[in-house]
Amino acid sequence: MRRTDKYRFWAVLAGLVVLQFSLRTRLGDDRTAPDFMLLALLIYAIRAPAGRGAAAGFLVGLLRDALAPASFGAGALAHTIVGYLAARSKAVFFAENLFVNAWMFFAGTWVRNCLVALLSGQLRGGLLGWELLVWSPVQSLTTALVGVLVLWVFGRQLAIRMSDA
Repeated sequence: MRRTDKYRFWAVLAGLVVLQFSLRTRLGDDRTAPDFMLLALLIYAIRAPAGRGAAAGFLVGLLRDALAPASFGAGALAHTIVGYLAARSKAVFFAENLFVNAWMFFAGTWVRNCLVALLSGQLRGGLLGWELLVWSPVQSLTTALVGVLVLWVFGRQLAIRMSDA
């Protein structure tokens, strides 16, 4: 590993955060647009120890909750759980496989959306069903597709182990 690889890793994650605030609003409905910040969290957490993945998830969740304070705390808890589970998943799955990463991006987005919908208490009845069974899988799919594209384009920069960083 070259010394500049870890800086490239952080540059890719920062680029995803910038895309969250610049490009995501132009991609249509928030329910279907890919979540670049969650993608950055998952890319980091898959390669980090469980504690750091959970802490990163908590920080991302606080930032998201600050932008949408109607359900403050639900996003922080959901992102913390997703960050922890993504970090722990590398003990079970081979995290360098593109298909496994795509599945983890899909599952992480869907679990986060489900947790936020259930914990916030803002959706009930049919709206909750639509969120869990229609909109969350669609957003999970778009996030996973963007994640695969990011890994395909920046794969070498993202393949480093966080313990080496």
